[in-house]
Amino acid sequence: MKTNPVFSAAKRLAMKLAIGLALPLCGLTAQAAEEQAYRFSPVNQASIALSADYWNPIVAYVSEKSGVKLVLKIGRTSADTTAYVLAQEVEFVFSNHLFSPERDKLGWKVFGRRLTPPIHGQLIVPAESTITDLTQLGGKDVVYPGPEAFVSYKVPYAQLLNQKVDAKVVFAGNTDSALAQLFSGRVAAAGVNSQLAENYARREGKKFRVLWSSEPLHDLALMAAAKVPEKDVQAVAKAFAGMHKDPKGQAILQEVSKHIGLTQEAYFINSDGSEYAPYRKFYQTAPAQLR
Repeated sequence: MKTNPVFSAAKRLAMKLAIGLALPLCGLTAQAAEEQAYRFSPVNQASIALSADYWNPIVAYVSEKSGVKLVLKIGRTSADTTAYVLAQEVEFVFSNHLFSPERDKLGWKVFGRRLTPPIHGQLIVPAESTITDLTQLGGKDVVYPGPEAFVSYKVPYAQLLNQKVDAKVVFAGNTDSALAQLFSGRVAAAGVNSQLAENYARREGKKFRVLWSSEPLHDLALMAAAKVPEKDVQAVAKAFAGMHKDPKGQAILQEVSKHIGLTQEAYFINSDGSEYAPYRKFYQTAPAQLR
């Protein structure tokens, strides 16, 4: 497997600016630790800049409404963010990286999710590509957000492995970077989350063709670590689930959703975790290297 971090000068500048935005977040996290705040880590689905634009107002609202202080903690890549989780450096997450049998034992509890249409893991090519079948990806570079991306990497890559298509794996760090490489012609295809690919295509005016699509899956889950007191989990869950019913919360959701291409209907609801059974089922038959 290899990483292909080749960007244009503009892309490099944008990446530097995005990484720069992550550093103050880390500083805020250290300061908040002294105030006994809980750290909240959403999986990187876009650049750090876009992720911060989306999550910072939501986290501020939930903190104020619940009386439970949350502080955003985002790594440079989705793998970095998940590493924080596995190292027990955060207490709340928005993730689908914790449903493998081994990680289930860590005790993370689902308390909510974002209400969006079902998503699919997909393998896509630019609309003008001459590739029309998965078998044509043999020997070619296929880009994915990162090794922890369940919907965008594990699900579509498992399909290639099951069909014995020997494509080369490239990791980009997040979905935006992966799609930038796809549409620049650096790679032949991309493994994506259907929702994120559609949002990116709308924002950037791009068109793509789907070579393969998985069964429908639910979006990422809001989860709390086992060590968080139940009263704090319930207060945070109530604030997230009630956000769209409060005029102030609704206004925030409408504004921040524009940053990542979601509609105003993409609000948060309660969940007992049962919707994520397909994630757990995947690991029962997945290729060994993806379990």
